[in-house]
Amino acid sequence: MKIAVKDIKGNDTGRSVDLPKGVFVIEPNNHAIYLDVKQYLANQRQGTHKAKEKAEITGSTRKIKKQKGTGTARAGSIKSGVFRGGGRFFGPRPRNYGFKLNKNTKRLARKSALSLKASEKAIMVVEDFNLNAPRTQDFRAILTALNIADKKSLFVTADVNKNVYLSSRNLTNSKVIVNSELNTYAIMNTNALVLCESAIAGIETNLSK
Repeated sequence: MKIAVKDIKGNDTGRSVDLPKGVFVIEPNNHAIYLDVKQYLANQRQGTHKAKEKAEITGSTRKIKKQKGTGTARAGSIKSGVFRGGGRFFGPRPRNYGFKLNKNTKRLARKSALSLKASEKAIMVVEDFNLNAPRTQDFRAILTALNIADKKSLFVTADVNKNVYLSSRNLTNSKVIVNSELNTYAIMNTNALVLCESAIAGIETNLSK
């Protein structure tokens, strides 16, 4: 699958790259995408929620009224969840929401996500670039030149580029990551996937292991 290479001013360089068919042109597996996105979101959860149950409430253990003859339900402790200030029944406890997902499934999910974006013509390739200093204004100018300023965009670079990363950090609709950090959620959660030219080889290598 051939795609034209642009520069950061939005001009066609006259060159094109061939996206690997084994990564960008496969039959998407929607269930694999679902599982990988589900695992990613589950891993983001802290799981530190906690509510006190009856045994953790500070209070008297004295029986608050006699067992029979009151006409109401029996009650043995003021710490019961039926009373105000009592413990909560089956309250949330700290837990880990993560779950195991097979490496081959994760690899298939990322290939499927990339293939979906390729079929939607949502992938753009730009030649490698750098910024002299971290300036948000310069990065916003690149988005405008590529006609994606009003879209949610994801830039994938081959190596860590500190100035480019810092320039994009203040923008809510744009993100810069290294090809080794590319994940299914990031791919699916963008409208414009911008690949730096040298990052394509790294993506193919990572997804062919």
